[in-house]
Amino acid sequence: MANSRSNAGTVDLDGLKYDWQLQREPQWSDDDGWKGMTVSLLQRDTQRAALLEFPPPKRLLKGLQRGRLQLDDATVARGVRAALVAGWEPMSRGKPMVFTVDAEGN
Repeated sequence: MANSRSNAGTVDLDGLKYDWQLQREPQWSDDDGWKGMTVSLLQRDTQRAALLEFPPPKRLLKGLQRGRLQLDDATVARGVRAALVAGWEPMSRGKPMVFTVDAEGN
């Protein structure tokens, strides 16, 4: 099920459910310039969240208007897999782990 216009949802990977929620849309910062969106991830019935920080859309860097937010289950699923490969352990305790997503979405 695609959640292309939603700010939250659930993806199912390998029989586990991961809840996601948009934490921040792309925004301008006087100190850092454009910052990309941030999405939080949490495996159901676990404690440790992950935060995916995406780069700002290229159109914003070029001075164009903000386009429609492009966030769907496939993007979130790739982010979950990348976070798990990078060391996210949802069953562990602690602060949310932060992962920076590259321009290709990995």
